[in-house]
Amino acid sequence: MAAVYTHGHHESVLRSHRWRTAENSAAYLLPRLSSGMTVLDVGCGPGTITADLATRVTPGRITALEVTEEALELARTEVRARGIATVDFAVGDAHALAFPDASFDVVHAHQVLQHLGDPVAALREMRRVTRPGGLVAVRDSDYAAFTWFPRVPELDEWLALYQRVARANGGEPDAGRRLLSWAHAAGFTDVTATSSTWCFADETDRAWWGGLWADRIRHSDFARLAVAGGAATATDLERIADGWRRWAADPDGWLSLLHGELICRV
Repeated sequence: MAAVYTHGHHESVLRSHRWRTAENSAAYLLPRLSSGMTVLDVGCGPGTITADLATRVTPGRITALEVTEEALELARTEVRARGIATVDFAVGDAHALAFPDASFDVVHAHQVLQHLGDPVAALREMRRVTRPGGLVAVRDSDYAAFTWFPRVPELDEWLALYQRVARANGGEPDAGRRLLSWAHAAGFTDVTATSSTWCFADETDRAWWGGLWADRIRHSDFARLAVAGGAATATDLERIADGWRRWAADPDGWLSLLHGELICRV
């Protein structure tokens, strides 16, 4: 069940992850939250979504879970900076959650299942720790469904390379389309499946998205793993980074990312 986290925690990765909010990344869940709920946020990352969710369920408590203490410290820093006192922190494995049955009203995971060696086992664990009538909410991108204009050959190369490296690490980059099947395999029968997108098209958004990927393709763990595994050379990565910069500089540039979403009632 073990898998290697493809992205790592380089500044270029955190730049992307800290942009995420409950509004732009968990809108499908927000109408179902209410004051006093207890929430488990699996794979909380730098904690921006966690902190937003905490404000939605106060005085209920939210538990932020990460796989290492180092990763969890990123969320602690964010929550501390916002002065939120209703967040607990735990290190753990999504495949084997160290919580009793029926511990939470809601279990949430954003962009997590795509990185796990056994997403079905993780969903079973999320179901186990959710109280009867509670919700498991998951959202994952689907890399094969990313689309952009104009066609830039280096971006096609980037996509093929990312999929190759992510799968070599034990993950599934095209997770969005598979979420419903994984939920059914995990035993869920009451499931609402939706999708939503992020879109980067104006000059500011293109510069931000293209710039961070130009950096990620050269400096993040993804870059290191791609070179170490023989999937690409440093020269390849520089060429792909240049493609990202050319796309970002094009006034006609447009890119959309598809995400699959599930609300599973226990």
